[in-house]
Amino acid sequence: MLDFSILAPFGFVAIGGILALVGDIWLSRGDSIITPWLVLICSAALALAIFTAAATFGAGTTSVFNPLHPMLQVDPFSSFVIIGLAVATLLSIWLSMSYLPALHIDHGEYYALMMLSVVGMFVAVAAVDMMALYVGLELMGIPSYILAGFDRRKLRSNESGLKHFLIGSFGSAILLYGAALLYGATGTTSFVGMREGFETASTLASAGLALVLVGFAVKIAAVPFHQWLPDVYEGAPTSVTAFLSVAGPITGCAVLIRFLVLAQPVVTADLQVVLGVLAALTMVVGNVMAVVQTSVKRMLAYSSVAHVGYLLVAVSAGTQQAWTAILFYLAAYLFMNLGAFGMIAAMARGGREREKIEDYAGAARSRPGVAALMTLFMLSLAGVPGTAGFMGRFQLFKSAIDAELVGLAIVGVLTSVISVYCYLRLPAVMYMRESGEDVPGEVDTFAGLALAGCALGVLWLGLFPNHGAVRVLDAVSAAAAGLVP
Repeated sequence: MLDFSILAPFGFVAIGGILALVGDIWLSRGDSIITPWLVLICSAALALAIFTAAATFGAGTTSVFNPLHPMLQVDPFSSFVIIGLAVATLLSIWLSMSYLPALHIDHGEYYALMMLSVVGMFVAVAAVDMMALYVGLELMGIPSYILAGFDRRKLRSNESGLKHFLIGSFGSAILLYGAALLYGATGTTSFVGMREGFETASTLASAGLALVLVGFAVKIAAVPFHQWLPDVYEGAPTSVTAFLSVAGPITGCAVLIRFLVLAQPVVTADLQVVLGVLAALTMVVGNVMAVVQTSVKRMLAYSSVAHVGYLLVAVSAGTQQAWTAILFYLAAYLFMNLGAFGMIAAMARGGREREKIEDYAGAARSRPGVAALMTLFMLSLAGVPGTAGFMGRFQLFKSAIDAELVGLAIVGVLTSVISVYCYLRLPAVMYMRESGEDVPGEVDTFAGLALAGCALGVLWLGLFPNHGAVRVLDAVSAAAAGLVP
């Protein structure tokens, strides 16, 4: 009765990670350059995962690994998210190929850790049981803690890894304790079973739900559980930051949506108020704190916090339209945020990163292509019309207005206006300031392909979200429809 076919994307990526680890040990015995081989192995594994997940998504089927004890379920929703995570990982690996040697941290275990972390993400988004969810989150988290501290020669990287480990462990513990309370209240760890046995009047169930939501809030860095994010993003290698900044929110929001849809009978008024307050605080704090930063990485870190707030606006709405808007925004966020961090990684040279905003002064004169791409990603993050960021934010706020959360949508619009100043500082410095030194901008082939893919994604989702062969709005609608039990 076991359906091993649904584990194909998991298996391909896991095997790719193991082969990368073994290949690093085996190939390093000689004098050959091993990095291209490791990138090729990981890229092939991720391509196979994308292909198999796309086939499942296209078929529109729902499969459970073990029908007697459903813990993993692959349906259009999880398949769509798996495709997004695999694409984000593939682009991150391509960006890493030139970045790691530039910082003298080119070690093969980097690729294995990233691949194994992605396997955990796949498990988490396909989980329909609290135990499978916890295992997936831990498998995702442990390699990411190591990746955050991968540049072990630098104190900031060590600090980043330690903070990520401590806060991630606390978040996992809180979530697990909440799951235990929900189990005590409902007698099951299955999402659907919790839905059937959940009683809103039960103090035990309410406490369990509150702790689970706090655990999710820690994982996605919602205010007031966001303080760890800027330090982790700043200290970690930029290629790792790029990966975590997109894969983390995609996984966390997808898991939160699945839990709310399957485990809760309805998004009650009290729960909607809690989620709305979290969304408003996260948008305000994220955007205001981003304005006062002088480091590009810290600015983008607080930007990530603000974008989580935008996503929580739609989560508060709790409608089918909101789930569709969230999935579309996650697709847009993947390309624009990964592209922004990818530009920082591509400009690292001689063991040094250009992290300060002032470091990009005059970049438009010495490296016009670099400046143009960075400007595009900044405009998209600001939500300028014609970009993926605008189209995604429009979908989010529209879902909130249709759910009669007009006040929350207004807060989102106002904070978006604040963010425009934050994001346009960097293009202003690149185009309107003189540079005291030449800004490096030579981009190798793989990094160039990754950045070009991000730019294409930003423009396509902004201008043609439902046009031609790639009809993204139709795809996210089909994925959201697969959430309904």
